[in-house]
This record gives sequence, structure tokens and C-alpha cells, in this order.
Amino acid sequence: MTAAPGPAPRPRRGVPPTAPSPRRTGGTVPHELPEHPDWLWRNPDPKPSYDVVIVGAGGHGLATAYYLAKNHGITNVAVLERGWLAGGNMARNTTIIRSNYLWDESAALYEHALKLWEVLPEELEYDFLFSQRGVLNLAHTLQDVREGVRRVHANRLGGVDAEWLSTEDVKKFCPIVNTSSDARYPVLGATLQPRAGIAKHDHVAWALARKADAYGVDLIQGCEVTGFLRDGDRVVGVETTRGRINAGKVALAAAGHTSTLAARAGLRLPIQSHPLQALVSELLEPVHPCVVMSNHVHVYVSQAHKGELVMGAGIDAYPSYTRRGSVQIIEAQMAAALELFPLFGRAHVIRTWGGVVDVSPDASPVVGLTPVENLLVNCGWGTGGFKATPAAGWVYAHTIATGQPHPLNAPFGLERFTTGALIDEHGAAAVAH
Repeated sequence: MTAAPGPAPRPRRGVPPTAPSPRRTGGTVPHELPEHPDWLWRNPDPKPSYDVVIVGAGGHGLATAYYLAKNHGITNVAVLERGWLAGGNMARNTTIIRSNYLWDESAALYEHALKLWEVLPEELEYDFLFSQRGVLNLAHTLQDVREGVRRVHANRLGGVDAEWLSTEDVKKFCPIVNTSSDARYPVLGATLQPRAGIAKHDHVAWALARKADAYGVDLIQGCEVTGFLRDGDRVVGVETTRGRINAGKVALAAAGHTSTLAARAGLRLPIQSHPLQALVSELLEPVHPCVVMSNHVHVYVSQAHKGELVMGAGIDAYPSYTRRGSVQIIEAQMAAALELFPLFGRAHVIRTWGGVVDVSPDASPVVGLTPVENLLVNCGWGTGGFKATPAAGWVYAHTIATGQPHPLNAPFGLERFTTGALIDEHGAAAVAH
């Protein structure tokens, strides 16, 4: 499993990307799956063994497989998904991409992701509508102002684009924000990351899946991991609903369900899983030019490419593996959105949904090796997983291929919870985005 130049992708099979997606009728998957563009990749049966088995076909699992092939020449890889490809948190997020985290370790990892986002549409030959429209973090109290200015200076020192805007500048950048001094929580200013923005999450997954498949990676849907094969203290494969699969290494990337999977291997992870909800409105004319976030009022709002408003807030406080949260969370975030955007008072909500997020004690991810030989974990991203997708895959692939963490994910190992070298990002990730 030494690093090697990646092989050239195989020529694309089947119909071109402009053709309509046929409805799946089952195929080799033991149960019928929702309609999706399965002509972008094969739907193979699992082989008896692989060099690497990745558990979880969301953004991080697919990105890891892609970079294993592209950067390290490792293509005997299976990505196992108990449901359908990208049907978990990858399909249940609000697509915000930014890198303006406080601590150097976090900012470096997310900035690497943002730089990859900027080149991926061309590299993957797939337009997933990456829109660098800017992200505003509003300040409503003097403490918000102090924290915001601190983060701007920290970002600039770390080479991340960041600006501090006055109330007047906020109004110019996003005219529909309520900046009245009569507001319950008046806007005193905001941080701005101009390069931040949004992307189309399902298209990102399809683009990564298409390229990984072209390299020869097997994307296996309807295949739940139920246990691990052991040889003494080593993991040597997985038990699945489609039989045993031997593996040189097993890499977990199952977001909120990673803790339950790891427990089957005898590993207790320092993460909790919580429901996270979001909602969208009916289609509206383009009125919202950027992403607006507010820790204090506690909501974040953007407008998707089609026109619907997309908004979310914090996690439900109780641990749960369900994808359904509390009604009061939705009610509170709509009230907060109306405080910031009175213009939306007559817009109709058409859909709400929930995901399962994995939260670590310091609100930072866990990416790297574990005490169980041949078992690796990528988890604890909380509400920041989507924005990290390419960088998470990049560093996780490096760790799998070389047996050592990449410099960018070295600070995010499990050992920090023993040494006390925590990376506390509760402030920069407090709005659940």
C-alpha cells in the first residue's frame, strides 16, 4: 500500500451525462433503491476481498475513494453503503462551504478544502454549481464583535480571506438584512469571507462517485456492515448483509453512525450523535445574494440556485440516531429568520428534514488511526462535514495509504482526548453549519 501515481481512469461506459436517469429496478442490489443517476457508475456485487474497504458512501467516503485512486494509485477499493449512495447526511445538509475557523489547525484543514472546491468542478468534469457568494457572520453584542474581530485577525494571519464589516457595510453587502437599531438584537457588524459559498450537494456526490468508479472502485449499495472480521487484535475484514468481505484496511466514514460501528470492533469513540434539522421555502425570485449566519439569533439562511430559501439552526440537545427532531427547533429558527429578514414573512415552508450529526467534545473532527490495527476512523465533524468533503477525503486517503496521518489531520487524532491538546471550535461552529 505504498504511494504511487494514480492510474488513468477507464473510459466512461453507458449513456452520456446529458441523458435522462433511468429508474432503478433492483439489479444486483437486494432491495429497490430510490431513483438516482445510476448510469454514472456501475452497481457491482462485492468481491471476496479488497485492499481497502470504506464504510459509508457519503461525501467523505466517496472523496476518500477518489483520492486513494488519484493520489496513491490504490484502486482495489470498495465503498459500502447500507442504503443508497449519498442518501445520508450528504443529502441532508445545507451545503455551506467556508474556511474561516478560529484555530490554525481547523482553518488550515478547511482552507485546504476550499482550495480543492475551487478546482474540483474542472477536475471532476462535473458542474456541481459551486457558488462563491460570500458568508456573513453577524455580530449582535459587544462580545460577538470582539470574537468576530479576533477571528478575522486569526484568519488573516493564517492566510484565510476575512474582513470585518460595519453595520453600513453589512447593509450594502446584503440589503435585505434588518439592520435597524430598533431590532431586538441589532446588527453591530459582521465577519465576511468572500470566497465562501454553497454547492449542489447531490451533484458533488455524483461527481465523486463517477470518477471513483472510473478508476475501478466498487461502489456497493444495499450492503450493511454488521460486524468485523478479526485476526487477534487486527481487523481483517467486515461482515455484511451481502456476505463476508476481507480487507487489508477498514476505514469508517459513516458520520452519526460511526460510533455504533466502532463499538462492534470493541472501540468506544468520544462522540455523541444528535438530530440536526433544516428547512426550505417555496421557490422565490433571487433576493438573497449571500449566506447569512447569526450565532446570537441562532439561524443561518441562504438561497439555493432554484430559488428556495434554505435555513437551519442548532442541533437537538438530546442524543439520538433518528432523522426527526423537535418541532420547537424549527419554530425557533423560523422566528430567528424573520427577525433578520422581515421580507420573508409571507414565504411558505414546503419541506423540513433532519440528519444525524456526530459531535465531539471539542467540536472538531477525529480523523486517523485507532488502537485497533487496520481500523481507521473519520468522524466527529458535527455540522461541518459537507464543507470539509474534499479535504477530509484527501487526508484520510493519505492516512490509509501511508499508515501515517497527513500534517493537516495529525492534530485531529484520538490521542488529543488523552493529552488534552483539544481544538475547541465551539465558537466558530456554534450555529450548526
